[in-house]
Amino acid sequence: MAVAKRIAMFVAVNLLIILTLSITLNLLGVGYYFTARGIDYHALLVFCLVWGMGGAFISLGLSRIMAKWMMGVQVIDPATTEPGLSELVSTVHRLASAAGLPAMPEVGIYPSPEINAFATGPTKSRALVAVSAGLLERLDRYQLEGVLGHEISHIANGDMVTMTLLQGVINALVMFLARIIAFFLANRGRDEDSSAAPSYLVIFLLEIVLSFLGMIAVAAFSRWREYRADAGGARLAGREKMIDALEGLRRNIEYADLTRRQSLATLKISGGRRFSLFATHPPLEDRIERLKAGI
Repeated sequence: MAVAKRIAMFVAVNLLIILTLSITLNLLGVGYYFTARGIDYHALLVFCLVWGMGGAFISLGLSRIMAKWMMGVQVIDPATTEPGLSELVSTVHRLASAAGLPAMPEVGIYPSPEINAFATGPTKSRALVAVSAGLLERLDRYQLEGVLGHEISHIANGDMVTMTLLQGVINALVMFLARIIAFFLANRGRDEDSSAAPSYLVIFLLEIVLSFLGMIAVAAFSRWREYRADAGGARLAGREKMIDALEGLRRNIEYADLTRRQSLATLKISGGRRFSLFATHPPLEDRIERLKAGI
């Protein structure tokens, strides 16, 4: 029943996004961008920006809600008297205060044996920090503080907004280039006085190919921001605690991602074992060495 409810919510949100963006395009008067005389580049650019940037920012606005639905996050009452939970909330609030956040993030736990944590939210004032049940069970309080320092640093750095901007630009660029390339492929050898609209199948295939190239750029930026969040976590919680936290994650790397929520992969502190051009996280060994070297 819980899985069915989450699927229904996911479908409903996506339908809402499509409806919102379609209405926006109609209000902007953006119609058909392939004409008998060629491409209406202005209409095409507006179309791609609305769908690429609009979809990304709507997703950002709903990110905290979606994370709770998808991961089953239970938000902890800040007034809780349960010792372990109270210490978790107070640690997050102390680190958030040290980072100068304008409001305290929500703190939650999600029921998974994976050893991971993530931060999300549309703004620094409306953020969520969530840790897995597995992380609470396997890491000690000093390692936990390092993990939380890393996540608070993501919020303080505005990483969620920056990633959304980058993803939105990539989305728009992929859509724009795919349609231009498809148009010229469809009109090779045709009379210059008339043009034919390209096949939607060709556009779709080009978007897939170009999206892979875009994913490489997004992943590269994601890896850089992980190094930056590690450095921020070291400043907030202490370098030794941050190193100890990454060491604890490295020793439990097989439990890094058991939920397989790809949409949340970039938000978590720990990624997979191997490096690749599509990896959202650098290898933990590299992150540890950079902290030890003071980079």
